[in-house]
Amino acid sequence: MTVQLSTWKNFAALAEEAAAALDTAGPTGIVEWAVRTFGERLCLTSSMSDSVLIDVATKVDPDIAVVFLDTGYHFPETLRTRDEVAARYRLDLTVLSPAQSVPEQDVEFGPELHRRDPDLCCWRRKVEPLERGLEPYHAWMSGIRRDETPERANTAVVEWDANRMMVKVNPLANLTQADVDRYITENDIVRNPLLDRGYPSIGCAPCTRRVAPGEDPRSGRWAGTGKTECGLHL
Repeated sequence: MTVQLSTWKNFAALAEEAAAALDTAGPTGIVEWAVRTFGERLCLTSSMSDSVLIDVATKVDPDIAVVFLDTGYHFPETLRTRDEVAARYRLDLTVLSPAQSVPEQDVEFGPELHRRDPDLCCWRRKVEPLERGLEPYHAWMSGIRRDETPERANTAVVEWDANRMMVKVNPLANLTQADVDRYITENDIVRNPLLDRGYPSIGCAPCTRRVAPGEDPRSGRWAGTGKTECGLHL
């Protein structure tokens, strides 16, 4: 049964209280709280690098809504991973697409907008579609972790997403890469094959390169541009 929250102030206060209460909780406990609190007004977003969060969440609620952003620029491996994960977990999967196809965007903005203005391209192909897709929900879950980037180091397990006026839940926030790797091994988790081919952080194909041994795992994203985030989590 979901709680009745009538204003954004209620949600913001709830997020702050939950962040403190759940900070040391494991992923399952955090997901259980989110499902209990928001019910059908909760969804999970996945980039399909792996299915760790989906595995955790569907053990709590097999019918949880899962959202995937199809930017039009994904690696084929990412789309195949999406389809494999959807089949394995019998997901209630929503695939979000930008308002324009890549050819339509090329006509209006010129080819390779991602090279000339990556922030605008990310906004058009990721941020705006997600905002549309999240409209039916009061809360959304992501798989981001504190150890991924300096910008994410202070990520709370529950946050108030002021840009979207909703609660954001990050059940994996306090896990390390070693924790994730162990969970993958112990639970036979579906992984994007690109993870084993030098792509520790996988985004759109034109903006993602292989990472050399010893490099920062996200250095292959928007390499040479100074850009470190697409805008979904800021």
